[in-house]
Amino acid sequence: MPESLRPRRSALYIPGSNYRGLDKGRSIPADVLILDLEDAVLPEQKRDARAAVAAAVGVHAYGRREVVVRVNGLDTPWIASDIAAAAASRPDAVLIPKISRVDDIRRARGALAAAQAPRELALWVMIETPLGVLNAQAIAANALGPGAEITALVIGTNDLSKETGTRIQPGRALMLPWLTQVLAAGRAFGLAVLDGTHIDLDDMDGFRAECEQGRDLGMDGKTLIHPKQVPIANEVFAPSPEEIVWARKVIAAFRAPENADKAVIMAGGRMLERLHERMARRILDVANEIRIINSASGRE
Repeated sequence: MPESLRPRRSALYIPGSNYRGLDKGRSIPADVLILDLEDAVLPEQKRDARAAVAAAVGVHAYGRREVVVRVNGLDTPWIASDIAAAAASRPDAVLIPKISRVDDIRRARGALAAAQAPRELALWVMIETPLGVLNAQAIAANALGPGAEITALVIGTNDLSKETGTRIQPGRALMLPWLTQVLAAGRAFGLAVLDGTHIDLDDMDGFRAECEQGRDLGMDGKTLIHPKQVPIANEVFAPSPEEIVWARKVIAAFRAPENADKAVIMAGGRMLERLHERMARRILDVANEIRIINSASGRE
């Protein structure tokens, strides 16, 4: 499917050392599975986790889910082995943490090239440092290469909180400038943008509120730390029934013979431009992709 239409409502982190979780991922209805070799894996577990993730990816048993491997940072002793294992197992993308400057993108692409990664292997970038936020535009501007193509920015809100001392409060008012800056950078260069995690698993109301905030900001989806968060993220980041009804009405209005050659029309008491028609088509296309995914996994 076109990259822009691929649903990424829910992106679930699964620790590479959680062997049961790697297997369970086959049945979790997340759009994206991020198999994690970084923060969720202790140093003494890195080698075994890397082998387990490579094996899990290599059997291609995750169906239509997008599979991403989060490797360790560029300055860690594990990065070369992580990249080599990921390149050999062929996930959809490799997620590089703590990208702060354009030179980090060059280094990541160099590591992928050295590992002879397939051309179709995408590069995902974590923006989770103050310098990464400040350089988000320059990083996103390098999306098309040379080298592996960047297709998504992932915001690391918890690391941003740690690096800045900013407390994550309900509503995330103090973080909104950073969230919108990264979002604008991603959108300017056609990239998906995923919101950070909500780590309080007992606060599902707060989690829903954060999902709704991310959706209102324009995020494609949210990164998650537990399977029980998946249904809410899938619900919130999917086109709503009201949006689908609106989209169908807009397309029908522009299809009317009297509007065929018009750039601006009146329908339902609203002035509509051709950009609204394009927005409506994207809503229906994304909704259809979600329907196909649900049907393929027996969730309809």
